[in-house]
Amino acid sequence: MINPVIRPRRLRTTPALRRLASEIRLHPSELVLPMFVREGSGDPMPIQSMPGVVQHTIDSARRAVTEAAGAGIGGVMLFGVPTVRDAVGSGATDPDGILNAATRALADEVGDALVVQTDLCLDEFTDHGHCGLVGADGSVDNDSTLERYCDMALVQAASGSQLLGLSGMMDGQVAAVRQALDQNGYVDTAVLAYSAKYASAFYGPFRDAVESTLDGDRRSYQLDPANRREGVREARLDIQEGADIVMVKPAGSYLDVLAEVAAVSDVPVWAYQVSGEYAMIEAAAAHGWIDRRRAVEESVLSIRRAGADAVLTYWAVELATWFNERQAR
Repeated sequence: MINPVIRPRRLRTTPALRRLASEIRLHPSELVLPMFVREGSGDPMPIQSMPGVVQHTIDSARRAVTEAAGAGIGGVMLFGVPTVRDAVGSGATDPDGILNAATRALADEVGDALVVQTDLCLDEFTDHGHCGLVGADGSVDNDSTLERYCDMALVQAASGSQLLGLSGMMDGQVAAVRQALDQNGYVDTAVLAYSAKYASAFYGPFRDAVESTLDGDRRSYQLDPANRREGVREARLDIQEGADIVMVKPAGSYLDVLAEVAAVSDVPVWAYQVSGEYAMIEAAAAHGWIDRRRAVEESVLSIRRAGADAVLTYWAVELATWFNERQAR
């Protein structure tokens, strides 16, 4: 008869013990909801590849952000879907463009109940679908793009965005935007750097959500999925340039990068659970192949366990609702 002296299972024997020994817990304040706001739409429009997610009108976005604030989540990240696009993404710096108009509306709606954040990138506004300005040779011009990012930053800050999500992966973008903000009096507007943003296959449904016009790929500026150290290097550079928060995107397939960034960062580290991650779980659950709620909770919990201080997820409000229901029992 073998009688182990050390029995780790003791702490797993009852639900109460398991709760007491739990190392990581999800809390609504650590969740951020990505939201799409579409110009010229009379009603919210479902996104076929992302069941349960819609392109909002400004009015429906107001209702959604009020619900999100009531659930206690930490913030919303806004993406604009314009009706007209051009080579330089003019709509991105139009104060009355869809993203900036939606930002004003939602900031007025919820005040400080949560953080209204904006995506700072040109891809939603350009007719070529790239995240920057395209030169005569067809390549994305890094330095001229930085000038557009600075212009975008000032308009977004003026519109009420409390945190700018720099997702374009241009070299020097954090330093350029931080300087523009400070020189124009927006010293309290925070910068979230999408530091380790990989050229991932998991963005497919997102491109449906923003009606992307991209022909080609973004591998010349987004990171190679094979590279771990490069992601950590990018995060270190962004911290040196003044990023208030750094982020790893996607989350689920890059937990190793996330853990390493979290280990070296002295600023908060976030992760984005992207559209493809969302769509895969929803599709498997719809077929009855997995337990939807358990899979959703486990997927986000694993991102937190790997080191994320906050998670951008399309399940943010639903997760918060589940948390609040448990607390009410």
